Amino acid sequence: MRTAITSALLCLAAVTASAQQTATSEKNDADKATPVNIHGTIRSKYEYQTSEGEGRFEVRNARISVDGSLSPIISYKAEIDLCDEGKIKMLDAYTRLKPVQGLQFTIGQMRVPFTIDAHRSPHQQYFANRSFIAKQVGNVRDVGAALGYSLNAGFPIILEAGLFNGSGLTNQKDFWTKSINFSAKAQMLLPGGFNLTLSTQKIKPDHVNVMMYDAGAYWHAKGWHVEAEYLYKHYAHDAFKAVHAFDSFISYDIPSGKGLIRYVTPLLRYDYMSDHSDGTRYLNGKADKSGTLIVNDSQRSRLTGGVTLSLKKPFVSDIRFNYEKYFYKDGGIPHTSEKDKFVVEVMTRF
Repeated sequence: MRTAITSALLCLAAVTASAQQTATSEKNDADKATPVNIHGTIRSKYEYQTSEGEGRFEVRNARISVDGSLSPIISYKAEIDLCDEGKIKMLDAYTRLKPVQGLQFTIGQMRVPFTIDAHRSPHQQYFANRSFIAKQVGNVRDVGAALGYSLNAGFPIILEAGLFNGSGLTNQKDFWTKSINFSAKAQMLLPGGFNLTLSTQKIKPDHVNVMMYDAGAYWHAKGWHVEAEYLYKHYAHDAFKAVHAFDSFISYDIPSGKGLIRYVTPLLRYDYMSDHSDGTRYLNGKADKSGTLIVNDSQRSRLTGGVTLSLKKPFVSDIRFNYEKYFYKDGGIPHTSEKDKFVVEVMTRF
């Protein structure tokens, strides 16, 4: 499988190089293909868990994407992660059509339109490790189709909604269902750098419908970013107790001149999650339809502080220094990597 994916990626790179040469030789005409864009994100880090006295190096992401516009109406994107915690994963793979101004139709494999923090790409994250909302509660990629519409009501409004299989990214071939999942999101880009985002999503990981509702807001201006987000997750038929998740953080970009370090960004985050089930039934520790929903992630809160050194503009080449302090309720069982730790991460976007 890995050999096939690697070969496909090499072929894709060869085709991309050929397409770039062809596009460069053509005139810049709206009726002709525009250059293909190649992007990548590499995130490497070292973590040290203070309670265990143990550390590790890890390549969190080695992500490559190819996107471009074939005409003013047709665009596309294909993205693969060659090392997502040591695994190869195909991520985005879609075609996007824009028949009229403000309207777009996307079909394929994508991150569903839901939440603020879970929708950020790895290079856009403010902290080395994702919030509980982005990692455990609201992290969904799926196969389906989505509509997007942008309008101006005195300020820009972006509306998105889609229908999805619920099969995830690797279970598409023989997946047939009578229960289509859906997601909807509304973003209001208010004056002064304010953003208000409301979204909802229905998933069905196993036999029980799960509804999620999310509300978040942020202010981004004058070097500041202040954000707060709340997510409510409800399981049908009281199959599991409803989950509450919260994320809030603040950061400030301090320009430091034209030397090696262009920006110094101190930042602080607090996030929380109550006992969480992934929606799948388990029996004796293994997925089993004769089992029940269990606590996959114990209730916890976390305080994360740190500083980011940006070698160019923020989110291009960053060195992130974080310390995470976890707080579990009595009886809570931490996962192996969910304990107090220092993290040093180097992120480069190209």
